[in-house]
Amino acid sequence: MAPCDGKSETGEEAVAFEAKQRPISTIVIIIAMQAEALPLVNRFQLNEDRDSMFPKEVPWVRYRGSYKDLNVNIVSPGRDKDLGVDGVGTVSASLVTFASMQALQPDLIINAGTAGGFKAKGASIGDVFIASDIAFHDRRIPLPVKYLYGVGHRRAFPTPNLLKTLNLKVGKLSTGDSLDMCPQDEALITANDATLKDMEGAAIAYVADLLKVPAIFVKGVTDIVDGGKPTAEEFLENLAVVTASLDQAVTGVVDFICGKSLSEL
Repeated sequence: MAPCDGKSETGEEAVAFEAKQRPISTIVIIIAMQAEALPLVNRFQLNEDRDSMFPKEVPWVRYRGSYKDLNVNIVSPGRDKDLGVDGVGTVSASLVTFASMQALQPDLIINAGTAGGFKAKGASIGDVFIASDIAFHDRRIPLPVKYLYGVGHRRAFPTPNLLKTLNLKVGKLSTGDSLDMCPQDEALITANDATLKDMEGAAIAYVADLLKVPAIFVKGVTDIVDGGKPTAEEFLENLAVVTASLDQAVTGVVDFICGKSLSEL
């Protein structure tokens, strides 16, 4: 129990402070789609972990290796065993994030991936953003307090020096399990003041907050949600080009992190 005068730090506060001063050693990059992950796997010269730390029944994939002075892990939900498609969405993201954090005890989580953007909020195809805030837009619970739980608003770990150095855009991210946007989703995305819309971010933010691991979110814009083209068509049309932009941005983020503590980000 803390002293009654409240002047001394608790043990947890002291540990958290110390962690922020240590050089970052281990990072886990969570990426939903193999097409988004593989350029970074190649860039950092990582190897697939054949002796998987995950249960043998799951399709999750881990790539690992050393990059400069960092232990780098890229983790993906892999492909659905029945349908052969990427395991996108909040369920896969939360499970693989939790398992990765438990096994690897990272200093920092990076969620990298593509997202829809809103031109009304200043987003354009190919832009790469750092998300400042993350929330859900499809967990509608119209009851006192439980409404707030459904929205699940969280702030990303602040990185003012990284933003200044890399000159990336900043915006709020809203997460749901559908690629399209129904009127109810649109209303909540507007309420979330979101510039970006994805299918994993808020789930990863929830797990990171639960386990008290700092997390940042790097998102490349593949489609304009409030534009004229169908979302699926525009997403597929721009995926390769935007993945290349995302690759460059995430590499810049990792290069900046090297040798720094959390407090220096």
